[in-house]
Amino acid sequence: MTQLLYLSLFNNSLEGSIPTSLGRCSHLQGVSLHHNKLNGTIPKQLFGLPLVQIDVSHNSLTSFLPPDFGNLKLLVGLDVSYNKFSKEIPAQLGYCLALETLYMQGNSFEGTIPDLSKLKGIQYLDLSHNNLSGQITSYMANFPVLQTLNLSFNNLEGDVPVEGVFRNASAVDVKGNTGLCGGIQELHLPACPIQRSKKHKKHFAFKLILAISIAAAFFLILFSLMALSWLKKSKKKSLSISTFGPSYQKISYKELHNATNGFSLENLIGSGNFGSVYKGKLGPDETHVAVKVLNLQKQGASKSFIAECEALRNIRHRNLVKILTACSSIDFKGNDFKALVYEFMPNGSLEMQLHPEDGLKQLRSLNLLQRINIAIDVASALLYLHHHCQTPIIHCDLKPSNILLDDDMIAHISDFGLAKLLSKSGKEAFLNQLSSAGIKGTVGYAAPEYGMGSPLSTNGDVYSFGILLLEMLTGRRPTDKLFKDDLNLHNFVKLALPGQVMEIVDHSIFNEVGENDNTVSSWSDWTSGQTECLILVFQIGLACSAQSPIDRMDMNRVALELLSIKRKISLEA
Repeated sequence: MTQLLYLSLFNNSLEGSIPTSLGRCSHLQGVSLHHNKLNGTIPKQLFGLPLVQIDVSHNSLTSFLPPDFGNLKLLVGLDVSYNKFSKEIPAQLGYCLALETLYMQGNSFEGTIPDLSKLKGIQYLDLSHNNLSGQITSYMANFPVLQTLNLSFNNLEGDVPVEGVFRNASAVDVKGNTGLCGGIQELHLPACPIQRSKKHKKHFAFKLILAISIAAAFFLILFSLMALSWLKKSKKKSLSISTFGPSYQKISYKELHNATNGFSLENLIGSGNFGSVYKGKLGPDETHVAVKVLNLQKQGASKSFIAECEALRNIRHRNLVKILTACSSIDFKGNDFKALVYEFMPNGSLEMQLHPEDGLKQLRSLNLLQRINIAIDVASALLYLHHHCQTPIIHCDLKPSNILLDDDMIAHISDFGLAKLLSKSGKEAFLNQLSSAGIKGTVGYAAPEYGMGSPLSTNGDVYSFGILLLEMLTGRRPTDKLFKDDLNLHNFVKLALPGQVMEIVDHSIFNEVGENDNTVSSWSDWTSGQTECLILVFQIGLACSAQSPIDRMDMNRVALELLSIKRKISLEA
């Protein structure tokens, strides 16, 4: 056991305390004991180990977190959520400089938030549902890569910052703190009270406030009259829907027709279940866009349009394709016309990268690190959709053709035409007008339980992600002609691990583009550590694509483990 690298015993109804004997596992890097019935404390013997990940969430652990956490210099992910921890959060957590995810919600932590300003790599921070007090510290606005911050349901007070992550209402949650004020308008917090001036400035301040109030009232009346006039005019125009915030301009059918050269075949870049996608140029600066035109003759297309508009209206994430506007009008022949306009992704889809068309040279061969980066991007987006949206969203059609790549090869999930919003009243109830579509994904990527009439759930997206991950590593589609009878992509990989991993891996992973665009094989340069990382990623794909939904890996754990593997590969390179 001294050579044990990772201990994974989650979802086993284990009781008792965490054994101190784990301290003898001198090479232990990961501990995953979440969703059990463990009690007691985290043994101090663990704090001398080279731990990268700790997940003891959803147990009944008590007492306080010891300052020894500061010894875990390699710690990337820590999840102690939903336990019975109390007292203050140890300031020594601020010494864990490698931390990228920190989940502490659902406990009884008290006191102020400690100084965590040195955690420059933190991406996900959740301190919600505790008894924390004091103000939101200003350094939280300076985290360079922080994607989500949840401070809800504490006893925090004072001014909410407006910089950094606090500029994005969908990335920050501060509700349930009655003493907070200020922040951006979308947070719907009360304005902070104005402090009294010194006595000798009172008279001047009163005059200034009075003047500002009069001016504000004048401009408010003027703005209201202008808005009323604009609304009256807009009713006379053809309907152009823009539900994606005030910064997006409405657009007409004529503008889209001109932008795509009349929706010409030369500009056609793809087609999906309910329509076609064209590239185009909009505006005086000829901004490149992608225009998705719905085929309204196809049954379900209108519902697809509604679903996509509803899903994308209030979500913002770096790994979701940015929608610019939507148009619902009539074309030059008087037919109904519906289209969505997206940010253009110059490197096409993951499908094009993994399966280039015959006769076309693959511009870029994705190595293992690039594929893991793409997987992390997709996992990050799913984690956001499932757990950090105001209304959780199930994508329902995750596959390589719906993963688009920008200039920097950053992945963005697209095509929310089948997306479903989980009802606020319960995770098993769905918006009626969306759940009746009947279609639940693409053959090979759709979860097997859907074929037996099971309701949609986030576990279905996890299954699709697992299949996507296995396809990225093997280069084989789940519908490959090799797979028949009882052999599918999941079993194909499972039978080969670990000894035959090099026989099933997509060999283009080993290729790198050298000078003069010559492809150079780097297989011989691979280390045993890189091979081990490859096997670990395969195992994540298998865990996500398990037959039973309850056996599938949690997306939070997926993101943590992929980040850890990426770190290992970077050290091996």
